[in-house]
Amino acid sequence: MANNNLYLTLITLLFLFTAAAAGRYITTSSPSLSDGVNNDDGNILPFYISSAEECEQTYGFMPCTTTAFGNLFLIVVYGYLMYLAATYLSAGSELLLQILGPGLVGGLCLPALGALPDAMLILVSGLSGSKETAQDQVFVGMGLLAGSTVMLLTSIWGTCVVVGKCDLQNSVAQDNKDTKGFNLIGSGVSTDIWTSYSAMIMAISVLPFIVVQFPQILHSTSGRHVAVLVALVLSISLLIAYCLYQVYQPTLQKRHLDFAKHKHVRSRILKYLKMRTLGRLVDSNGEPNRDVLLKLFNSIDANKDGSLSVPELRALVVGLQVYEINLNEDDAVTKVMKDFDTSENNEVEFDEFVSGIGRWLEEAKGFKKANALANHDSLEYVHDYYEGTKKEHDLLGDQTHDDDDEEGVDDPRTTTIKAVLLLLLGTVIAAIFADPLVGAVDNFSAATHIPSFFISFIALPLATNSSEAVSAIIFATRKKQRSASLTFSELYGAVTMNNVLCLSVFLALVYVRGLTWDFSSEVLVILIVCIVMGVFASCRTTFPLWTSFLAFLLYPFSLILVYVLDNCYGWS
Repeated sequence: MANNNLYLTLITLLFLFTAAAAGRYITTSSPSLSDGVNNDDGNILPFYISSAEECEQTYGFMPCTTTAFGNLFLIVVYGYLMYLAATYLSAGSELLLQILGPGLVGGLCLPALGALPDAMLILVSGLSGSKETAQDQVFVGMGLLAGSTVMLLTSIWGTCVVVGKCDLQNSVAQDNKDTKGFNLIGSGVSTDIWTSYSAMIMAISVLPFIVVQFPQILHSTSGRHVAVLVALVLSISLLIAYCLYQVYQPTLQKRHLDFAKHKHVRSRILKYLKMRTLGRLVDSNGEPNRDVLLKLFNSIDANKDGSLSVPELRALVVGLQVYEINLNEDDAVTKVMKDFDTSENNEVEFDEFVSGIGRWLEEAKGFKKANALANHDSLEYVHDYYEGTKKEHDLLGDQTHDDDDEEGVDDPRTTTIKAVLLLLLGTVIAAIFADPLVGAVDNFSAATHIPSFFISFIALPLATNSSEAVSAIIFATRKKQRSASLTFSELYGAVTMNNVLCLSVFLALVYVRGLTWDFSSEVLVILIVCIVMGVFASCRTTFPLWTSFLAFLLYPFSLILVYVLDNCYGWS
């Protein structure tokens, strides 16, 4: 597939470099004759309208035209090349991730490379020509920024729910089980808690938009330049913080997961002890029942020496048969020993055993306050503690417990070279064709009188985000909680990079070139979509099928809102 794309790229480039033709008017020598292009009044038909300016070739050799149809053709061609650039960047990033793993690559390089095509288009939209020209073309950059964010969180988000849906049982999606069809309530997707954190971060990342809008909110014309600078500093700060979070998240996630596993082992031991003692694990005062625990202790103490050794604790942990989590038995035994062995002599005396069980029971009571007042003899809170720790582990998403184990790289050197070449090729293509694409959009807008914002809002995100969108949708079809978590995390991460990296480029252009920030309706759309989807996704981990239709409706709502605010209320 990559080779086919490469061949198509080379053919397209060859065509563009050799077809350096300039569009011109088609005129007739006699007003009484019809040329099929002009109408009876002598006006040029819409798709053959050309501006009075002479066509100028980009870089001195790129093809250009002054007609609307010609610019539409160039938008399609340049858009396809930007799509290829995004595809090469994505493929190179994935190969690099296989070599170097997550951390720095997954946290810093991949998000930045994914946002590179958008950042390139935004950059050239504000650098081209004079200040007046840049002010006109910068609407292309804002349209792309808003369009990418809205597309990812509405149409792509909803599609991922539809193709990734599984049967819901106890409000949790069951992996690889899809028997309820298009049941709006009974089917859907589930994600881990880290995906909810990503959605929360995405919602927070809109803060620079709010800051830069303060002068407009206060109806003040002064201080707009300062507001742009403050928003730029905040955006860059959030970008650095987000990258650091992504770099250290794997370590943080592993620590949380290990702690959740240990809590589940403790809850399983308590449940086992409750079954062995027939509910007499505590006395009438809610304290550990020493007489009953002594019998249990003696039954576990294989050597009958009055203390529990590491092998005896191992036999207890292995006998629990905790199959629902990916448990490292050595680690589990070590942590259980540490909980009990306060004297640090590598043995557990009876008093240490009773004290340890007492601490675990207190933790179980506090795990669900509603059951803390339950009858001590019933020990209902032990069962709740067990179920709660299992759910907590599932929400964290044990990525090591998955059937699709990743294979190692056979030839790291060759794979690294291929990754670097793909990244370089994608970057070069994005850098070369970003400026012609922006120019074609601007010329098409001038010829058809369609605002450039709407062209870039609808068309350009399809070019720069298609590979990312297709990858997310394909991954969602695996119908697993882990694949759903990775899919939606990727979407939230892409929007976050739009809100911090691409916005930083945009704000820097506005500040350096002294452009006017007048994008109130566009910013409002970004705020509404990001905050609504961010808050919604951060408050829950399961999304029934009906939630996809809400996401789908947000897309036309965004377009209509911008149109009404701009054309009816004159916001821009």
